[in-house]
Amino acid sequence: MDKPDQPFTDGLPNLSEAHFEVPTSERVQATTPFIHAPRFMILYGSLRERSFSRFLAYEAARLLEAMGGEVRIYDAHGLPLPDDATADHPKVQELRSLSIWSEGQVWVSPERHGNLTGVMKSQIDWLPLSEGSVRPTQGRTLAVMQVSGGSQSFNAVNALRVLGRWMRMITIPNQSSVPTAYKEFDEAGRMKPGPLYERVVDVCEELMKFTLLTRECADYLVDRYSERKEREPDRLRDVAADIGFGKR
Repeated sequence: MDKPDQPFTDGLPNLSEAHFEVPTSERVQATTPFIHAPRFMILYGSLRERSFSRFLAYEAARLLEAMGGEVRIYDAHGLPLPDDATADHPKVQELRSLSIWSEGQVWVSPERHGNLTGVMKSQIDWLPLSEGSVRPTQGRTLAVMQVSGGSQSFNAVNALRVLGRWMRMITIPNQSSVPTAYKEFDEAGRMKPGPLYERVVDVCEELMKFTLLTRECADYLVDRYSERKEREPDRLRDVAADIGFGKR
C-alpha cells in the first residue's frame, strides 16, 4: 500500500469547517481560577451496618479533606431501584444534585459475584447522561476503589471504569483494591496502616491533582466536534424529522 505524501495534501472534504476547532494550550488554561475548594462526591455500594466499602469511602473522605477538598458522601438508604420511582423522588434528587455540585467523584464498591453490587449500580443508573442542558457527570474526575472478602481482585474497579467512561468522566489511572477487607479495618472502622492504606493515599492524591488540573477547563475538555454539529438548528430539525417529529 502506497503511503500518502507528507504532509497530507489531499484535504478534509468531509469536515465541517464551521464546527472544526484546533485545540490549543491556551484553551486549557484557566482564565478565571476557581477560589473555592475542590468538591468531591463519594458513593459506596453496601447498606450493611458494618460496611467495608463505607469504611473505605470514609478514609477517602478524610484524606481529600486533609488535602483541602470539600467532601459529601451520599447515603443510598431509601434510594429506590431504577425505574421503580420517578426522578422527582427525594433520594434521586439528592443524588443528582450532589453529582452536579461535585467536580470529582469517588466510587467504592464491594465485589459481589465477581462484579460491583446492585446498590452501587443503582446509584450510577439514577445519574442521567444529561438532564436538560446539564450533564451531572460529564467532565468530572473519578477515582474507583473496591473491597473484597477474599483474595485481591479487580473485577469491580474494572466495571466501574467502564461505567466512568460511559458517563464521560475523567477517570484517573490509579485505583485501589482491598482484599480480605475484614482484616484491613479495625473495630472502629479505621483502615490499618500498611501498603493497602498507602495505595488509598496515592489514589486520593492523584484524584486531587487531576481535579485541580481539569476542573476549570472541564467543559472545554469534553466539548466535541460531533456535538457542536448536532446543536445546529438545521441538524436538530433533520433528526426530529428522521424519528417522526415535526411532521403534520
